[in-house]
Amino acid sequence: MKIVIDEVGLFVNNMETMVKFYRDIIGLKAEWKNNEPYAEFVTEKSRLIMYGRNDFEKMVSKTFDYPKGLNGTMEIAIPLAKYDDVDKEYKRLMELGVKSVFQPTTMPWGQRTCFVSDSEGNLLEISSFGV
Repeated sequence: MKIVIDEVGLFVNNMETMVKFYRDIIGLKAEWKNNEPYAEFVTEKSRLIMYGRNDFEKMVSKTFDYPKGLNGTMEIAIPLAKYDDVDKEYKRLMELGVKSVFQPTTMPWGQRTCFVSDSEGNLLEISSFGV
């Protein structure tokens, strides 16, 4: 049996704010009806889903501890074609008020990368291996 991961889920505090961030700032197509506890973003190869933390806890009848503020629990990677694309996207995000974590840098292994955070402190890596 071949295992494939095609979805990453985020448990969120404020669904509306997070949907707006990933839809309006990052540019993903959102499948969400206002006030629903679940949102989905479909990309070419995977899906990002969001579920309200309180709604999820009610569904499974358990409470959980969640990281607060900027956290390193996970990252969402966004690959781009060229180094210049990383710089352009980083600049665009800064102009929109997104929080910078790590400015665009070319790493010793040949990847140009930067990190920003979404409105709930989750890390997004924007990078390219193409010069």
